Amino acid sequence: MNRLLGLVAGAVLLAGGAYYYSTQSNSTAGLLPGAANAQSTTADSVEIQEMFLGSETAPITVVEYASYTCPHCARFHEGAFKQLKTDFIDTGKVKFVYREVYFDRPGLWASMLARCGGETRFFGISDMLYSQQRQWTASGDPAQIAEALRKIGRTAGMDDATLDACLTDATKAQSLIAWFEENAAEDGIRSTPSFIIDGKLHSNMAYSEFAELLNDKLN
Repeated sequence: MNRLLGLVAGAVLLAGGAYYYSTQSNSTAGLLPGAANAQSTTADSVEIQEMFLGSETAPITVVEYASYTCPHCARFHEGAFKQLKTDFIDTGKVKFVYREVYFDRPGLWASMLARCGGETRFFGISDMLYSQQRQWTASGDPAQIAEALRKIGRTAGMDDATLDACLTDATKAQSLIAWFEENAAEDGIRSTPSFIIDGKLHSNMAYSEFAELLNDKLN
């Protein structure tokens, strides 16, 4: 647990109101809590499900790239996202796709936890991860963070055996990192939160700007 092995090169820098990342390696050795921490894997990758809210036939598609350990992402999900959901997603105007970015091991673990709940619980667990971000990331100690994430999983209705299986799945972790790197490279993602709105990259913005942009597209 105390080895830092190559998910992110160097420190994560906070600049310009967003997190910036630099990927170095997709090795999952040392990235997972529990048994898989000491293992590497060459197993085939698994298919990663795209998580989204709203109608598949909505006239606008918004793709968010975010990290569960990014404070700016947490602020977006605690504020602007709730308005976006009420005004645009729940009304069938926007299909909202959520894609994880991995700056660090806890961000990867949080993603694996959220996906452990399946499609029906993914966004509910994501809400808990963002609303409790300061609490579960506070210690900076990998063991304590892993246990705090398990506590969130238990609150979401998962037992310890299910959580251990999810959080030590090295093949899933490797697939998630490869999926993230491919998506980020294709869309030119360099900070979080970032948004692809109908194919165009946008940085974080106030809800008023977001709403104006979406309304312009709808009119």
